[in-house]
Order: sequence, then structure tokens, then C-alpha cells
Amino acid sequence: MNVRINHSTTEIITWAQEVLSIEKQALDAFSNRIGDEFIKAVTIIENQVPPGKVAVLGMGKSGHIASKIAATLASTGTPAFFVHPAEAGHGDLGMISSHDVVIAISQSGISDELLRVLPYFKRYVIPIIALTGKLNSPLADHADVVIDTSVKQEACPHGLAPTASTTVTLAAGDALAICLLRRSGFMAKDFAERHPHGALGRKLLVRVSDLMLKGNDIPKVQKGTTIIESLMQMSQGTVGAVAVVDNHDCVQGIFTDGDLRRALVRGVDVMHEPIEKLMTTQPKTIKAEKLAVEAVTMMDQFKANLLLVTSENNQLIGIINMRMLVHAGVV
Repeated sequence: MNVRINHSTTEIITWAQEVLSIEKQALDAFSNRIGDEFIKAVTIIENQVPPGKVAVLGMGKSGHIASKIAATLASTGTPAFFVHPAEAGHGDLGMISSHDVVIAISQSGISDELLRVLPYFKRYVIPIIALTGKLNSPLADHADVVIDTSVKQEACPHGLAPTASTTVTLAAGDALAICLLRRSGFMAKDFAERHPHGALGRKLLVRVSDLMLKGNDIPKVQKGTTIIESLMQMSQGTVGAVAVVDNHDCVQGIFTDGDLRRALVRGVDVMHEPIEKLMTTQPKTIKAEKLAVEAVTMMDQFKANLLLVTSENNQLIGIINMRMLVHAGVV
């Protein structure tokens, strides 16, 4: 039975800092070892993928790291998937073809479940990239490329729980993924397309046309309309403003509730004065095909709460405000 020992908060902070220090030293040492083998690994993956994919295998804690590496590769433009070595021996090897590349992860290099499936890869000439801390292990012997993930010590005080070694292995996978990303010209928009449900997806995929008011929902009046009539149109909308257009729907200006307050303070005759006497001319506009996040930037830049959406010939086709952008999760 474990007995909890009381320790001071200072000791807890010291232990945490020791863990981070050990793992930082391990990462620094790994960084200094990156060389020809790492370049070979990048080259092999580039030569096989596509049409092939990267199959990442690992048991235990290495399996968790392998799963994350596969996910990172896949989301950054290198098709990849995780295969459990034990399940691979029971039919899942059929997921891996001769077009693919295998990344095999085992700190000891003697994981039995992993070693048992290596003959399949050798038979079908599937390149093996090993991430291991033992360069004289069976896994290293059978691999085409060996990336050394050895560490001087684990952060676990007993040297048992994989800590520094899993950190280094995860970082090695990240390094591979990002090098492949850079070499392939993978862009932020490509990342967003793979994350349509995430915040980045919303920022890089959602366009102004997806969110704007359009058609009969646009509060607008023509030049010559009295202020009071314009207020009636504004009150039917949800943006606290009304666009002013000419007979061809070309934008002439905008009238907001802020303009109304200022007019009332000045004692303007809202019953009879035409809207163009108070409207703001040359309002800020944006095109429908622009990204919604660009609308956010414009609003911040010009201290505006809304933008008119116009066509190439300055015709009004929509209106968008900050509330719509916030509701859509773009902000």
C-alpha cells in the first residue's frame, strides 16, 4: 500500500523543475545528434509519400507517442496512421502496403510485438525508420534508418517510467513532420482544410459571404429618403445601421445609430431632412469572397462595428458586423 508522505511546496516545485531540466538536457543532446540519419528519414518519406503513407508503430508508452506522431504527420500534409504492433500481428498488417513507410518506435529496441512484424516489412521491402535509444538492438539492426532517441537519464527518480525518452521521441516526430511540411510547401490554408471544426478552420475557411446579411435582410434606403423613414428601416434590421444606395444599388453611404444620437444632440429635423445630410460617405467596404478573419482585421483597424459588402462595381450585396463574426467563432 502506498503511503503519502508530506512534503513542502518548495520540494514539489524543485521536483517539477528537475523534471523539466532533465528533459531539456535530453532535447538539447538530441538536437546536437541530428544529422545524416535524420536527412535519410526525411528523404525516404518524401520518396514514398504519396502515393504511400506513413505507418507509425509502437507498444505501451511508445504506442501513445506513435499515435500522436501519426496524427501530427497527417494534419501537416504527410498521410499517416497508427498501427498497434500486437493487432498488426493479427491481421492489421494488411493496412500497410509496399508503397508505405514504417516508423517503428521502441526505446529498448527489443519490443517483442514490434520485432515479430519486422519480417513482413522486410519481405515486402517496406522502408523502416527506427526511433530507438539502443543502436545495437534488433530493431536498429533491421531498420533502414535509425534515429537515436537515447537519453542520459529519465526524469523518473527510479529510472523506470519513460519520461525524458518519450519527450525526445515525440520531439523527433514533430521535427520530421515540420521538415516535411516545409519541404512540401504546406500552407496554413492546407492545415485549416484538415481542421474544419477547429478555431483555425473557422478563421481560414469561413468567408464573408458565409456570414453576411444578404437579399431582403439588408437594411437599406435610397438617397432622398427622410431620416425618420430610414430609422424605420433600420429598426427592422439587426445591425443598428442602414446602408444608403442609389437607384442602381451602388453604395452612397451609411447611417448608424451613432449618427442618429449625434443628430438629435444637434437638433436636426429628422422628420424632413434627407438621409444624405447625415450619412457617413465612403463607408468601409469588403468583398464577399474575402476571409471572415479579414473583416475582423478591418474592423479593428478602422474602429468600425460593421462593413458593407460590395461587388466589383460597388453594388451593395451584403452587410456584416462584429456580432456575426463573434457568433461564428471567427474572433
